[in-house]
Amino acid sequence: MNATDTTALARRLRQHALRMTHRARASHIGSCLSIADLLAVLYGAVLRVDSQQPDWPERDRLIISKGHAAAIVYAALAESGFFPIADLDFYSADGGPLSGHVTKTVPGVELSTGSLGHGLPVAAGMALAAERAGAKWRSFCVLSDGEMDEGSNWEAIQFAQHFRLSNLIAIVDYNKIQSFGSVAEISDLHPLAEKFRAFNWGVHEIDGHDHDALAAALAGPPPLAGRPTAIIAHTIKGKGVSFMEGRLAWHYSSPDAAQLESALAEIEAGE
Repeated sequence: MNATDTTALARRLRQHALRMTHRARASHIGSCLSIADLLAVLYGAVLRVDSQQPDWPERDRLIISKGHAAAIVYAALAESGFFPIADLDFYSADGGPLSGHVTKTVPGVELSTGSLGHGLPVAAGMALAAERAGAKWRSFCVLSDGEMDEGSNWEAIQFAQHFRLSNLIAIVDYNKIQSFGSVAEISDLHPLAEKFRAFNWGVHEIDGHDHDALAAALAGPPPLAGRPTAIIAHTIKGKGVSFMEGRLAWHYSSPDAAQLESALAEIEAGE
């Protein structure tokens, strides 16, 4: 897919996630919308995966460490053919197949997540396993910015540079808002890119809604040869819906019927 195609995919992902969180009265729509463009580029243009063979040994591994953004992850998997789009209607339903946090029982999901700080250590271990096996696949991990408060991430960052895991790509969804306030208020990460560089990682710092920039950073060679890559994706929480953008309330709120109608119309008209 080119940028036009992945932009159209991102629009569909946003619409799916809005409907899903409305129907389930579920949280985290703001967190979903901030990574719609990233997921569209990953699934539409970058990842080597096969929806007909979810366990294909040569697939790229994608760990969604910010597992609370499950709705839009499931939407991306459904749009990629891992399971029927109609199954999205059962998101977060009692006894349904799609839990409110990313769950390994769903085709295409590599790791159950939701307890923050676990994804990058696992992704780093996967990358080391691939390297030692001489495998060609890469290990990707999507993290939230608030999640960077977890010490386990910094242990994994040190581990990855020590073993020179050039097949590991960590993507930080830097939307500047975490569960109880702004990142700057709770535990300021600035300067995040320099922190990764100090750990001997190569760094891309980009607009996380720019599809061309995302594709170049995700598909291109490591910016620092022989080292892992960090992509600092500057995003907007609630991106694409004006009354959700940059608003802490949409970490937990779900759209009511009128808000859903307004949001869907804005997404349709805005891209």
